[in-house]
Amino acid sequence: MTDTRDAHCRIEGAAGLITLDRPRALNALTLDAVRAMRAALDAWVSDPAVTRVVIEGAGEKAFCAGGDIRMLVEAGKAGRREEAHAFWREEYELNALIESYPKPYVALIDGIVMGGGVGVSLHGSHRVAGERYLFAMPEVGIGFFPDVGASFALPRLPGRTGLWLALTGARIGPADALALGLATHTVDSAAIAGVRAGLIAGEDPDALIERHRRDPGPAPIEAKAATIDACFAEVSVEAVLAALQRMAQAGDAPAAEMRDALAAKSPTSLKLAFEQMRRGAGLSFADAMRMEWRIVSRILDGHDFYEGVRAVVVDKDHAPRWSPPRLEDVTPEAIEAYFAPLGDDELVL
Repeated sequence: MTDTRDAHCRIEGAAGLITLDRPRALNALTLDAVRAMRAALDAWVSDPAVTRVVIEGAGEKAFCAGGDIRMLVEAGKAGRREEAHAFWREEYELNALIESYPKPYVALIDGIVMGGGVGVSLHGSHRVAGERYLFAMPEVGIGFFPDVGASFALPRLPGRTGLWLALTGARIGPADALALGLATHTVDSAAIAGVRAGLIAGEDPDALIERHRRDPGPAPIEAKAATIDACFAEVSVEAVLAALQRMAQAGDAPAAEMRDALAAKSPTSLKLAFEQMRRGAGLSFADAMRMEWRIVSRILDGHDFYEGVRAVVVDKDHAPRWSPPRLEDVTPEAIEAYFAPLGDDELVL
């Protein structure tokens, strides 16, 4: 058993079972949790008694709402950047381990799954969404960028939906997640306990989950897919906004909603995420993670991450003062600098 206060990792029956256990903090990831999970997965990969891994979140509100960003910002402001960098480096190593894990890795997601929670669920073999499932990658709204493997996963979603999710931070439920492939299965919330029990008992994961599968109904994203594909196929953030504005003026309600969502985000983060998604479409998973490590290694040198967390998480005035404040003031050179090689400090996977 690998155990911390924040993540309980133990063997039950045929399953290596991970429970993220910070329900009052929406099960936000800490470095202790990341290390416990890594140690458990390393041990279980060669343990014949463990035939599958199951990960879940404690409580009913969240699977995992992301990393502990308040801690990361406090470390950066206090000059303890190595502390924040250690979290991100080890988190990314964990994401890569999950993506290549040779045993079934089943995430039981019946609540909020955002940011770091996406990183410890999306790259596994099975993503089981309950009725309370709520996905988002809202990082551009706090001056950050969609990381934990989003560079690889989002550009591979149907049409331009990945870029739409990255730039708007839109929240989607189980029907949309299933339609896009973010979830592999949807079940009733009441069935989650039975799926969990069956996995522990050693039942075949595919047959077990299929037996509990439910139809989540029509995917709401279908009503806005044409708008997304038309506008988010543009060659720059400015062009995306212009396309959304044209469609909004023509009476397209989803376009107006998306335009307004982008207007509230960090201009630097919008351009950073746009370029990240463009590059990520042609990268392997490991190379996408290396690219994200280059970006995150420089994020504490900027302004917007601190300001975004202040506005959204600390003071909660939701009135960030971005710097630069306008898209046109974010130069190509400033964005390119985030992607520059790190020499001896590259991420090694």
